[in-house]
Amino acid sequence: MYASIIPTTFAGFVRRVLSPILALAVLSGCGVNPIYHTTGVVITGYAESEATPYVLQMSDAKMACSMGSALDPLVSSFGRVTDFPNETGSLMQLLSANCAEAKAWEADLAYLRADYQGNVAKAKDARTQAKRWHKVTAERRLETFRRAMKAYEYDVTADSPECPFLYNDQDELTFLLGLLTGMQAIVNDTNSGGTAGVPKNIAPQAERAAQCLDNEKWGGIPNAIRANVWLLLPDTQPTMAPEPFKLLKASSQLGIEKGFRASMALEAVAAQSAGRDEVLADVIKRYADSEKGFTVREEYALVDQVAHSVIQYMSDRHWTQEYGHRTPSAYFGRMSKKSSSDAEAMDLDGLL
Repeated sequence: MYASIIPTTFAGFVRRVLSPILALAVLSGCGVNPIYHTTGVVITGYAESEATPYVLQMSDAKMACSMGSALDPLVSSFGRVTDFPNETGSLMQLLSANCAEAKAWEADLAYLRADYQGNVAKAKDARTQAKRWHKVTAERRLETFRRAMKAYEYDVTADSPECPFLYNDQDELTFLLGLLTGMQAIVNDTNSGGTAGVPKNIAPQAERAAQCLDNEKWGGIPNAIRANVWLLLPDTQPTMAPEPFKLLKASSQLGIEKGFRASMALEAVAAQSAGRDEVLADVIKRYADSEKGFTVREEYALVDQVAHSVIQYMSDRHWTQEYGHRTPSAYFGRMSKKSSSDAEAMDLDGLL
């Protein structure tokens, strides 16, 4: 009696309990672990729906870039067991690139200080360090661009690519920042001595794709991207298009009205790259003047804060080149000492 019951009971146990476990083991052996897959879907979904909006609202750019560097390997690793998280991965790479660029800026300022002091060996070392960090920045920004384009299935190589379908504002901003970062990658590669090998055809690709976005809604950034491309590649400028620096200035004003001043950063970069010192001085002054009464759009606070970092660096670079030190707090928005009494006050401010 028991002999006939035990095999039947055991067989049922195997079917009900062990079969799923054995199936998991077989799948795991084939390299597909359902637990990892499920975890990957949860993590990447959370990153896109919660982490990304949270990061964009941050006003601490340094903390945000550290977060990008720390989380990108983790979030991206789930691309081995589920669909690669290109949307979130694009933002993580962008933030990580900002960390690398901050180090490039510090090295660049160290070079200018050493050059001001006549310390040739120290200047050469800092210059080399700056180029290396610009290479890292360019590589990360190139990856940002590629991920953003893949996220929305935008074929940059097509002769007449169709604008991507962007479901919401977060998709639009991710796509827009991808284009912007692609342009920045070219600048960083140039500053590295061309060691990152960033394709220059990203520029016309970004110019064309920027037309898929509402310029007024996004604070003039799309037109600022286009103007930068026209300065880099004059042949891409349409016949009836406005002069690039006029368009950049108009874009900057629109950015102030919309609550995030990324367009001003693009105008400053264009001025610095073109050697237009008078334009750069004007941009920095307008930015400083905009601080009074300016209201940051909360959901995109990080975008504005990154723009501030760019403007601050441009000002510090000028002051370091001219006077051997960064911009004193009381002098932000100005490019020179006004009088001897101001100089004394400035020196005291630098010591405090």
